[in-house]
Amino acid sequence: MTKVTLIGAGNVASHLFTALSSKDDIEIVQCYNRKGIALATGSYATHCVITDLNQLLPSDVFIVAVSDDAIAEVTAQIPAGDHFVVHTSGSVSIDSIDNKHRKGVFYPLQSFSKHKEITFSDVPFCLEAEHQKDYDLLSAMAKTLSKKVYKISSEQRSTLHVAAVFANNFSNFMFTIANELCTANDIPFEILHPLITETAEKVLTLSPEKSQTGPAIRKDSETIRRHLEQISNLQYKEIYKIITEAIQDTYGKEL
Repeated sequence: MTKVTLIGAGNVASHLFTALSSKDDIEIVQCYNRKGIALATGSYATHCVITDLNQLLPSDVFIVAVSDDAIAEVTAQIPAGDHFVVHTSGSVSIDSIDNKHRKGVFYPLQSFSKHKEITFSDVPFCLEAEHQKDYDLLSAMAKTLSKKVYKISSEQRSTLHVAAVFANNFSNFMFTIANELCTANDIPFEILHPLITETAEKVLTLSPEKSQTGPAIRKDSETIRRHLEQISNLQYKEIYKIITEAIQDTYGKEL
């Protein structure tokens, strides 16, 4: 039985609580956050919450799921002891964890939203630890949740996080712009749903480079000109220009 303590009350902590507490070979010992927020409904989720780090009980691993900027401060506040402390950040080095602890990283590479259920079996877990026995513990725990477990260094994870921002956060903002354009012209955004799905599914079988289509790669200057005239938001117009130029630079074409 692996004993786990969760520190934090955000989306990642809540989803990990739900996933880990459902496993027979994992015991959630405590959940810490300053406001005493339960990470799920039910009596156990409520009773295991503490608001004082000095009340921490022994655990095999303390999972710190807090904002990136708070990792160093929170891990420094965990009392000294032979603690294995890991964070869940994609962009923060393992070295951000206070030196009095054994350090590790337990990073689930996924976008977590409060009310959107996650199927962890398909979520990649990127792991790192200073000691082999600690890595083995993380690996065994991750494999109870997911089929996709990777040994990734802090340097690799930092690059991976940048890639994830492009793939997820930036692409989602493109959907936001598309939705605004549709809404402003009384067009149902759902008309774009099949295109969005096809675009995402295509890069799973073809490389992104081979999947690229559109007026930029076709060097369709007249269509590009019309598009720019239709975009009234100056910031969105600039984004269109920059991305068009980047696509054409990548594929050896000029704007």
